[in-house]
Amino acid sequence: MKQGRDFLTDPVHNAGEYSVSEISMALKRTVEDAFGFVRVRGEISGYRGPHSSGHAYFALKDDRSKIEAVIWKGSFGKLRFRPEEGMEVIATGKLTTFPGSSKYQIVIESLEPAGVGALMALLEERRRKLAAEGVFDSDRKRPIPYLPRVIGVVTSPTGAVIRDILHRLADRFPVQVLVWPVRVQGETSAAEVAAAIAGFNALTPGGAIPRPDLLIVARGGGSLEDLWGFNEEIVVRAVAASTIPLISAVGHETDTTLIDFVSDLRAPTPTGAAEMAVPVRSELIGSVGDLGRRLDGAMLRHVEGRRRELRAATRALPRLDDLLAIPRRAFDELAARIGRALGANTLAHRGKLERSAGRLSPASLDRLTLRARDRLNALGERQGRALEVHAERKRAGFARIAGRLRIEPIAQRLSRGAVQITEIDSRGNRAFIRIVEKNRDRLDRAWRLAETLSYRSVLARGFALVTDAEGKTVRTASKVASGDALTIEFQDGKIGAIAAGGAAEPRPKKAAKPKPSTQESLF
Repeated sequence: MKQGRDFLTDPVHNAGEYSVSEISMALKRTVEDAFGFVRVRGEISGYRGPHSSGHAYFALKDDRSKIEAVIWKGSFGKLRFRPEEGMEVIATGKLTTFPGSSKYQIVIESLEPAGVGALMALLEERRRKLAAEGVFDSDRKRPIPYLPRVIGVVTSPTGAVIRDILHRLADRFPVQVLVWPVRVQGETSAAEVAAAIAGFNALTPGGAIPRPDLLIVARGGGSLEDLWGFNEEIVVRAVAASTIPLISAVGHETDTTLIDFVSDLRAPTPTGAAEMAVPVRSELIGSVGDLGRRLDGAMLRHVEGRRRELRAATRALPRLDDLLAIPRRAFDELAARIGRALGANTLAHRGKLERSAGRLSPASLDRLTLRARDRLNALGERQGRALEVHAERKRAGFARIAGRLRIEPIAQRLSRGAVQITEIDSRGNRAFIRIVEKNRDRLDRAWRLAETLSYRSVLARGFALVTDAEGKTVRTASKVASGDALTIEFQDGKIGAIAAGGAAEPRPKKAAKPKPSTQESLF
């Protein structure tokens, strides 16, 4: 195949024949040789973000022309900022052709905004966007801890910034400092700073690496392009998501980046950030000492005043013996009376219990039950006779009145009277039956209670009742003497017995007295 220059210089009639591929490749080599390295200024058009492959395809245009552009995946990751639709940029790369469609394009290796004005416009647009989302709101900012124990610093480990911060912290109040080394300028600066802030927040309290109480993001001064990494959205959102209070110290006092708007506190310089982070130790010690001396003096004055007040109050108080004389005498009198009162109270209650025991004997309950039953029967009979007498009286009254009245009205009234009498009689019978049933129920309950309280139920459980020759109940062995005649009552009968080896001394025989009434003791 002939060289490209031959193709251009040969006369028309002497030109050789080329295939489409041959001429396309010849054009590709010519364009690449002639425009191997170019810088093109234009406006980004048709940008839709990186492709799924990682490459970015768009176009650069001005008011008259347009050129296709491509940024390969490897170059796209190294860009200092991300392209945006309508942004005016300066693209650096090489021109080439695409034989498949007879188009030429620029392969971009680096990209930068077209001048400071464009960067400021981009910065202002990004600031308005983040402000509209509320990222810069003051109510999101957290207070800086007064005396942090651990401070995390995100900066370059080789610059003068970290040395200034460490020196200033050592002069004011030495604390533990953790440095997360990052690049503070260049293509990867923003990603490293955002990763450092997230890494400090990911530390767990009490772990092997202590979690900082305060973060400082610091960098020295520089141009707008040098500080551009701290204007990236990824850094601003990392600061907004931080749960640890953060001080921004990027650039000099006149330099302003987006991280300054979202941080909890902005320092004019890295040294100023160190001064804001901790107080002066010597001043703090002096202040604490002065407060301690003032506290000691106030406590002494307070104690002395209370001591004087206490002494004055004690002079007005009576002596302890005078205060306790009357209560002590009353206590002694009550102590002397309480023994007698307890004895009398015991005797009174014992008498009440004995009287109650006599009234609760089975025989008395039997008599009460029999009297109640007889009275109930008598009341029933009296009610029947009373109803008959009442009916006879009414009938006699009707008979007397009948002579003075006409037959028909009298017959009607007699008929109504007979109906009323029948109803009254029926109601009386029903009332009598209810009264009888109610009294029978009460009688049955009383009878069941009598059986429950009867000592015979105790005998049915295997116990026995022991009485002496006089018929009195023997409750303790100390009351029985050897040779005493005893009567032992079981459930099914009684037997006689003679005591042998009794606890009491043998007593002389007495003539047997006639037994009292059939009432027996419940106990």
